[in-house]
Amino acid sequence: MPIWVDADALPVAMRDMLFRAAQRTGVQLVLVANRPLPKPSLPNIQVIQVEHGFDVADNLIAQRAQAGDLVITQDIPLAAEVMAKGAAAISPRGEVYSSDTIRSRLNIRDFMDTMRSSAMAPTGGPPPLGTKEKQAFANALDRWLAQQPRP
Repeated sequence: MPIWVDADALPVAMRDMLFRAAQRTGVQLVLVANRPLPKPSLPNIQVIQVEHGFDVADNLIAQRAQAGDLVITQDIPLAAEVMAKGAAAISPRGEVYSSDTIRSRLNIRDFMDTMRSSAMAPTGGPPPLGTKEKQAFANALDRWLAQQPRP
């Protein structure tokens, strides 16, 4: 059960946590990005560089993720798509996406996207990552890893 990472906007702190978890557990870790990324030289860690373009990394992850996999992404449509296939999804801020809430999250995302495009909503990104978000991510990752059989 690999961990797929939408790594284009993944904070370095989360990437480092994922590297340590992969080293500690042996779980397969696949980072997908449209630029080169540094990685430890471990056989269970892979970086796939895709070409630049809208949703290219997301599309590759959506195609390859399978039931039981974990996907790390802040992209709500990608999370919904992989969850429909039976994969788990976690945001880089530690939010565990659930089947109970993903539809409402998609609706809110679409609404805000419409508001931003009509210049009726603020266009700033999320607030800076803090200790609370890093801890939430580490906890969510550890919970998922604890449920997996050892490789």
